[in-house]
Amino acid sequence: MAIPNMQRRKSIPVNVGGIQVGGDAPVVVQSMTNTDTADIDETVKQIAELSDAGSELVRITVNNKEAAKAVPYIIEKLDKKNVEVPVIGDFHYNGHVLLTQFPDCAKALSKYRINPGNTGTRARDQNFCTIVEQAIKYDKPVRIGVNWGSLDQQLLAEKMDKNNALPEPRESKEVMMETIIESALRSAEMAQDVGLAKNRIIISCKMSGVQDLVDVYQRMGSVCDYPLHLGLTEAGMGMKGVVASSAALSILLQQGIGDTIRISLTPMPGGDRAEEVRVAQQILQSLGIRNFIPQVTACPGCGRTKSTYFQELADEIQGYIREMMPVWREVYPGVEDMHVAVMGCVVNGPGESKYADIGISLPGTFEEPKAPVYIDGKHSVTLQGDHIGKEFRGIMDTYIVNRFGVKKNGEKAPQN
Repeated sequence: MAIPNMQRRKSIPVNVGGIQVGGDAPVVVQSMTNTDTADIDETVKQIAELSDAGSELVRITVNNKEAAKAVPYIIEKLDKKNVEVPVIGDFHYNGHVLLTQFPDCAKALSKYRINPGNTGTRARDQNFCTIVEQAIKYDKPVRIGVNWGSLDQQLLAEKMDKNNALPEPRESKEVMMETIIESALRSAEMAQDVGLAKNRIIISCKMSGVQDLVDVYQRMGSVCDYPLHLGLTEAGMGMKGVVASSAALSILLQQGIGDTIRISLTPMPGGDRAEEVRVAQQILQSLGIRNFIPQVTACPGCGRTKSTYFQELADEIQGYIREMMPVWREVYPGVEDMHVAVMGCVVNGPGESKYADIGISLPGTFEEPKAPVYIDGKHSVTLQGDHIGKEFRGIMDTYIVNRFGVKKNGEKAPQN
């Protein structure tokens, strides 16, 4: 479902391990592992979990020889598990050494991520070009990822000196923004001078502030046609990270800017890394850009709904949908477009339920203990008793089979 009147920024398509980024391709969801890459089994496990959650590209840290040695074995194990997600290598400081010394690592990865500010000190450009040469040798795309916290300090110092010499110097933040963009474009031009094709380059300019991120990507989007990877770097934990990332990316995506996204959440100790994938998907789905999972509409509750039953049922249905999606996605194409409503009383319950594909309006406080179910806008059945949740799940299962099931001859199964 496309956003009305939204014109997507035009960008050059880049193939990353069989996934197209940019051009007319859908916005791609990325994530990154937080395992020690040298721990092959743990890294494979987390990549598989991220892929199962819907991550279409997964980045791993390649920071030392042990990690570089592990990469081909990680890819081999993923292949044996039929996990086909492209894996990206994240290189800082020593990427030129690792990619050169460990050709099996260079071959196995689907893309290299380079930060121009972290490719050395005196030989920064030379090291950057060495990484690009390996990308050319093994036909790999690269993401040139400029981060405000690890910006090319030499370039920034030069820009600041020039600014300070002006009769009316600009604010330092303005100079920094300009330096970030110049660093990315300068590095992309250098990569092309070495011989890397333009359609093998993706750019990111990550910031940790919402308004700064919006500003830098609006500028970058207006001066180049490289695909852009969006992400609020160091977004933070919990609600802060989710809200800040949602605010920043929603503005840009609404303006048609962004070809691939990652939500850089700080997980709780032992937390679920795949949460960042689900947040990215929900941002895209809430904006109407892509659908990944059936949406559940549920009311917030009020004095009419003193019982927690509708909250428990909404949570139960949402959890059930998430649990079943890996199977439904394969068997019932299009199920991600389904809209479910679980409402708590007679005020908005019937109306919301009628607008959903399938909905249930539960009885509020002092209301008659009956729960009408609506399918495709029409009243289907009224449930009551102690097993409403179980019965509603059964009705939903039948609806999915009838609407999204495919017969052996390839035709859609008839609807109810």
